[in-house]
Amino acid sequence: MTDTVQAEVIMSFVVSEELAFRIPVELDFASADPYAVRLTFDLPGDAPVTWAFGRELLLDGLSRPSGEGDVRIEPASPEHLSDVLISLQVGAERALFRVSAAPLVAFLDRTDRLVPLGKEEVCDTLEAVLDRILTEAPAG
Repeated sequence: MTDTVQAEVIMSFVVSEELAFRIPVELDFASADPYAVRLTFDLPGDAPVTWAFGRELLLDGLSRPSGEGDVRIEPASPEHLSDVLISLQVGAERALFRVSAAPLVAFLDRTDRLVPLGKEEVCDTLEAVLDRILTEAPAG
């Protein structure tokens, strides 16, 4: 059985400076994949979309601009750590989300209690350990 941490947060999907839509976003973390977090966006009228990226990227993005490429996370204001901006990009298309930092901090705290940051390698599943043993065993 895989241990998981889940939470639902409300994010603002920022269309422009004047227009934003509030949407529920599911956050998921599984001890079987301890380096990643998954965010599932449920936009009205569309099928849910899931993005997976590094747990450390989310943590770093709470306090400073982080990420390269298609996922970027940063505080909305350098003076206050109240909101976080999450930018997701596919090709020329970009989506910007704004979320309160508090539920992200609570979620990351729960993931850290399940699999502490820096201790991910010692949390292999039994199946992964057995696979390694069997593939490394000498034929006999």
